[in-house]
Amino acid sequence: LVDLEPGTMDAVRAGPFGQLFRPDNFVFGQSGAGNNWAKGHYTEGAELVDQVLEVVRREAEGCDCLQGFQITHSLGGGTGAGMGTLLISKIREEFPDRMMATFSVVPSPKVSDTVVEPYNATLSIHQLVENSDETFCIDNEALYDICMRTLKLSNPSYGDLNYLVSAVMSGVTTCLRFPGQLNSDLRKLAVNMVPFPRLHFFMVGFAP
Repeated sequence: LVDLEPGTMDAVRAGPFGQLFRPDNFVFGQSGAGNNWAKGHYTEGAELVDQVLEVVRREAEGCDCLQGFQITHSLGGGTGAGMGTLLISKIREEFPDRMMATFSVVPSPKVSDTVVEPYNATLSIHQLVENSDETFCIDNEALYDICMRTLKLSNPSYGDLNYLVSAVMSGVTTCLRFPGQLNSDLRKLAVNMVPFPRLHFFMVGFAP
């Protein structure tokens, strides 16, 4: 878990799932990125990225057969977009033969936190085109629509949106996590879904 400010980490650590994570796998800065992509990619994030890579190396060395990496981040802010894409490119340098899958929350005009989201997303997409093997695009606006129209929630919380995201991520990665006769992995998924290397942006769907 990575962030450029400590507040979110404290919230996760104190929450119901805080015990799921190893304490030394929380990596955070103090200053935040201020929704600024360049801060996340070139200044604040660049200072922290080596520390993150150390944790990634340690986890990778503990694997019997490392298939690839899955990164969950947003494209609208400074840390997820700026530092997230920096981390992806660094992991790419160090593990060039492993798959890189990202679950990227794409900003939309109707559901917007900050005015600079389009800039952060544009700069990030360029990085993802180059350095990711498969990107699962998650749209906040669509999540709100599902919560309101299908689940009939009048005022959806972030918890409701996160529940939908987790359900989709769980479904997408089921083949990787459970044994079966007809199993898939990240590489087979890319073989069947990616027509050209740079066209690897998937829309995820969820059917009950």
